Amino acid sequence: MTPLSPEEMDHRLLAALRACGSDARVAAVARALSRGGEHGALWLAAGLAGAAADRSRRPAWLRGTALSCGAHLLSVALKRVVRRRRPLLPGHAAPLVRTTSPHSFPSAHAASATAAAVALGALRPVGAGLPVLAVAMCLSRLVAGVHYPSDVAAGAAVGAAMARLGGVRGAGALKACAGGAPAQDVRRERP
Repeated sequence: MTPLSPEEMDHRLLAALRACGSDARVAAVARALSRGGEHGALWLAAGLAGAAADRSRRPAWLRGTALSCGAHLLSVALKRVVRRRRPLLPGHAAPLVRTTSPHSFPSAHAASATAAAVALGALRPVGAGLPVLAVAMCLSRLVAGVHYPSDVAAGAAVGAAMARLGGVRGAGALKACAGGAPAQDVRRERP
């Protein structure tokens, strides 16, 4: 048996995940998540709500919100450079959602979701559920049929890099998400 090329693997994974959208309940969730993630709106709302509810950590909430927005903007700029077309689905099936751009690489939904998961998800207990929601957001783009898995992976990398550049330590954030470290430990100390 010949190994699959990365492109063939991308297409097969997309076809398998898009097939999950034939279940009306799965399709409804994928549509709702995709719509909520448009332009990073869900993460913007979560960050601002966290800043309002958690006054003692307001600067961290606002920084995480800014990082999520920055990841979204960076991925939109990268789409204009890379210009990868959105997937043509098997049997020319229609995607579950409309998109604002014909370009797919990297996924802006995945970028903003991952930046939010790392930066806001570390602010426990309030932000504890955000990483799970971010994973669901990333999967929704595949179920909706509007991204290849490599688009989502690249978007997630953009989001993680943005959070890291913004001073959020990935390992510290993950430890905080698991309940191990207080939120102030996830920020890089400034010299």
